[in-house]
Formats: sequence, C-alpha cells, structure tokens
Amino acid sequence: MVASQVLPARGQEAIETALKADLVILNTAVAGKWLDAVLKDNVPQVLPKILWWIHEMRGHYFKLEYVKHLPLVAGAMIDSHITVEYWKTRTHDRLNIQMPQTYAVHLGNSKELTEVAEDNVARRVLREHIREFLGVRSEDLLFAIINSVSRGKGQDLFLQAFHQSLQLIQHQKLKVPKVHAVVVGSDMSAQTKFETQLREFVAKNGIHDRVHFINKTLAVAPYLAAIDVLVQNSQARGECFGRITIEAMAFKLPVLGTAAGGTTEIVLDGSTGLLHPAGKEGVTPLAKNMVRLASHVEQRVSMGNKGYARVKERFMEHHMAERIAVVLKEVLHKSRQHPHS
Repeated sequence: MVASQVLPARGQEAIETALKADLVILNTAVAGKWLDAVLKDNVPQVLPKILWWIHEMRGHYFKLEYVKHLPLVAGAMIDSHITVEYWKTRTHDRLNIQMPQTYAVHLGNSKELTEVAEDNVARRVLREHIREFLGVRSEDLLFAIINSVSRGKGQDLFLQAFHQSLQLIQHQKLKVPKVHAVVVGSDMSAQTKFETQLREFVAKNGIHDRVHFINKTLAVAPYLAAIDVLVQNSQARGECFGRITIEAMAFKLPVLGTAAGGTTEIVLDGSTGLLHPAGKEGVTPLAKNMVRLASHVEQRVSMGNKGYARVKERFMEHHMAERIAVVLKEVLHKSRQHPHS
C-alpha cells in the first residue's frame, strides 16, 4: 500500500522533502514561481529531477517569471499533442527558451463519474431531478455548455448560435422537440460585465424561456445526465484538453466542439460529434449542427454510442495512469543519470 503525506508548500520541511525526493512533480505552469520563492539557493539541485505537468495554454502564462527554469528540468508533461507543439513554439519565439523533453498525456475519466454514467437508474433519477428544477419536459432537447463563464469559453457565441438555430427551425418549419440552452458555470454573485451581456442578449431576443443559467459547480454529473448534447465552445486556441468533453462522452452524449486545441484529439468529426470553427465564423455552422442533431435523433444516439466507445477505449482513468507511468519511468531514469549535488 502506498502512503501519501500532505506537507506545507512552504518552509524548511518542503525544502528538505524536495532535496531528498527522487522526483518532484510541479503541477501547473504557475508552480514555477514556487521554485524561487521556496527553494531559493537549492533550485539548481532540484531542477534535474523535476517533471513539470502543464495544463494551461493562455498567453498570460508565458512569462519568464513562471517558466524560466523549463529548459533545465528533467521533463514536461502536457495534456494534448497540439498544446505540446504550441508550448514549444511559443516559448521559443516569445521567450527564446527551449522546452525540455515533453510528453503529451491525455487525461482520463474518474471511476466515480464513470460509475454514475453507467448506472441507468442513477442517470434517470438525476435527469428527472434536474429537468424538474429547470422546468423543462422529459421530451425537450437540451444543449448545454459546461464551463466557467468567460469570453474565452465562448458562451456568447453559443447563445448566438442557439438563437440562430431557433430561427432556422422556425423558418424551415421543422418538427423537432422543444429545444433549450443550458449555461452551467455562471456566477450569480459576481455579475461580471460579460455575464451581464449574456443575460441582456437573452432578454433582447426574447428567449428567456429557452435559456437557463446555472451557477458554477464541480458536480457536473447531474447536468450531463439531464442534457442531450454537450457544446464545447472554447475559443482561440481552444482547450489544452477539455475534460468535460470526455465526461460528456461517458454519458453517451454527442459533442459539438470548436475545431481547436485538445478537442480535435478527442472528438472525431462526423462520428462522435461535429466540429465548427472558433470565432464568429463558427456561429452559423454551430447553429446548423444544432439543428441537425435536433432533427435526427438517430444521429444523436449513434454519435453518443461511438463517443462512449471511444472513451472506453482510450480515455479512462487506467489509460491515463498507464500513460503517466511510462513518463514517470523515463523521467526518473533520466533524473538518476544526473548528479543532484
């Protein structure tokens, strides 16, 4: 049995632990600031035995104060191949530093989420409960975006596409279930300018009875059980990986995602979901994809089943553990070849 011990991030005990360890894993890009702040003069001794696990890809993380030690660590691990290439290019071009040996390691779904996703009774109970809370019928069709509400996550473009889809359904006189948009990740207390704009858009277009804002939560399973389609609409370079995508696929949900970032390594376009361009040019394609899935229940079911099979094949917790184990073995071997004194 492996024993785990939680230590303070600062202080002499943290320094001594890092010096004695065979391998030190830094988690997130900003953890680089911990090195100088805590280890100070001991940094050179620890760098050759560091594996740096990076999950971020936004521009403000590319600062020397965060990542200046990257070239000297034993290795780096990033959540998708496309983000590995982005980090290599951005650190070289913007900071003139070179990445160490870098590994792409896709994430995997937790056992807890998988158990709920595969429990038909639990799913049905959660679906009924959430739908009753939202005031929607069992036969209604729910498109949801589950992410922190910010411009980079694309909730504004999602709502524009949803409004367009309603217009397309009406214009083409399509017989489809009543469709709703669910925005999970709201912050009712903050009332940011961006979120205020989202609500104003809903009010202006008279779709308040079709759009539902849900406060941010870590408990996503109830909402995945309640909805019919996940929309992953992260903008610009997309998500580093996008765990919510594989979580939705575990619930046999088709995914409508931006053709950017880690989403392109998860969603098979036309098979497990449909991809659309990031930015404003993606609004109409997303709207059309929403109408397409609203109109064809067999496509929703087929894509959901194929997505579930893909998750079972490569995005489970044990797959992630196996991938990490390979990296740990290689980096530990390299670390031991380097003197730490």
